[in-house]
Amino acid sequence: MVEIAPVRSLRVLYQPLLAGALLLCASACSQQQGRDIATQFSQGNPQELFQTSVDRMATLAMRDNLRSLYLLMNKLYLRNPNQWRLSGFVDATTAERQIRQAIEQRQTLPQLGERRDLAALSYALSPEFRGDRAGAFIYAIGSMLVTAHGGRSEFFMTDTINPQFVSNAARNIEKATWMLSQRQDENGVLLLFSNEMTEEGSNLSFAVEFGKIVARLDLLAQMLDERYRRIGLNYAQSLLLMNFLPVQ
Repeated sequence: MVEIAPVRSLRVLYQPLLAGALLLCASACSQQQGRDIATQFSQGNPQELFQTSVDRMATLAMRDNLRSLYLLMNKLYLRNPNQWRLSGFVDATTAERQIRQAIEQRQTLPQLGERRDLAALSYALSPEFRGDRAGAFIYAIGSMLVTAHGGRSEFFMTDTINPQFVSNAARNIEKATWMLSQRQDENGVLLLFSNEMTEEGSNLSFAVEFGKIVARLDLLAQMLDERYRRIGLNYAQSLLLMNFLPVQ
């Protein structure tokens, strides 16, 4: 009993200190969390306040898909340096800039006439087309992507995206990728050089980048489908269980 008393007294002494330390830690963590939230808000776009998590995901996916597409355009011009000269622009950089602008601002390309989306894609990969095939091919896919997302590249609460159209766009890109590697002219020469497999090595970077676009589209389609499915299920459950909906 003589040895227990000091232990109890120490415990009584340290308990307030421990509580104070925990309180200080909680306060510091709360302050740090507050600073992190403030930093995120300061670095974000005010428009994000009008986006759900799915809207934000769709916006970021579109941004990344267009970046992948522009990277592929640059690679196609490097593999097919004769193409940009058929565009009528002074160099490849100018051609790339004009095609990006046409995609993002929903403009047409003079060499494609009034064709957009699938019509432009079919024409760009046909033997009859005589213009800048690389630029037309990328424009057609970019135009199709924007159309499949309702004609927009940024999305907010009031916007709706049809998941079936997004999924269809992914399938179209898979077909276009195959056509890119197979279509030949009357002399048996590929219309556009992209992936390459030789004894010296392989270059499958085109297939990899197109695969990234397809994967993003499929993920977004699944997220959209689940989002709308849950809205319907939640409404059905409220009717089934006869629950009143909250008003505050």
